[in-house]
Amino acid sequence: MKALPSWLQATPMGVVFLVFFVMPLLLVAAVSFWPQNEYTLEPGFTLANYTALFDGCFNPPDGELCTTVKTYLSTLKFCALVWAITLVLGFTLAYFVAFHVPSVAAQTVLFTVMTIPFWTSNVIRMISWIPLLGRHGWVNTTLMDLGLVNQPIEWLLYSDFSVVLAFVHLNTTFMMVPIFNSMMKIDRALIEAADDCGASAWQTLWHVIVPLCRTGILIGSIFVITLVMGDFVTVGVMGGQQIASVGKTIQVQTSYLQFPLAAANAVVLLGVVLLIIAALNRLVDLRKEL
Repeated sequence: MKALPSWLQATPMGVVFLVFFVMPLLLVAAVSFWPQNEYTLEPGFTLANYTALFDGCFNPPDGELCTTVKTYLSTLKFCALVWAITLVLGFTLAYFVAFHVPSVAAQTVLFTVMTIPFWTSNVIRMISWIPLLGRHGWVNTTLMDLGLVNQPIEWLLYSDFSVVLAFVHLNTTFMMVPIFNSMMKIDRALIEAADDCGASAWQTLWHVIVPLCRTGILIGSIFVITLVMGDFVTVGVMGGQQIASVGKTIQVQTSYLQFPLAAANAVVLLGVVLLIIAALNRLVDLRKEL
């Protein structure tokens, strides 16, 4: 029996991609140009939403940054910190599992254990930090009992520290798995050759393993960056509703029925994320690597 043409085989997936990905994005972009109305959504075209979003950004009074720029800088700060920490942790864990766990069965068990937290909600996993990091939590109580501090440490919870900690907790696996997949594809003969040439463990890691893992690093980075940039739940819960982020701003605007303004903010956020991904893709051509 003659096989169906390739374009016909790809049609069902193309339809799904069009309906559930392209059309929602186009709808959000269209709503971002609609006039703002307190009661109804009325189609139209205006740049007022984008003007309101960047109000005071180009001619800031007293040289201060506008609210939108401050919010994006805060989000980018969290993104950079979480990306760097998850990269170090994810690479270290992936290296240990790939090169120091000998059997496939043991590797499978370790990966199963690491996926167990994903069986529960992200919110539940974040809330579990509160009894540990709160003013009267286990960490502060232990430190005070040991005489290391005289009063509870305030910045452990509802702070930038707790937000970054929760992000790292939630997203390290997304960085680790692609890197591990890249490491498993490395020909072990290359490592033996580097060892035979007198390369140290650090030289082998930096000049052999890291370059061959760049595809996994890029994919993991894309996962982490996109998840952090658009997140609002983690910032809200672990920041005590006191820390600004772009995702949190969009969530608040939506709750106040400011859908056109929220859509404009979402379009700008999408543009920023795409620029970051494009910059990363300049370092590693993902299409060629895959």
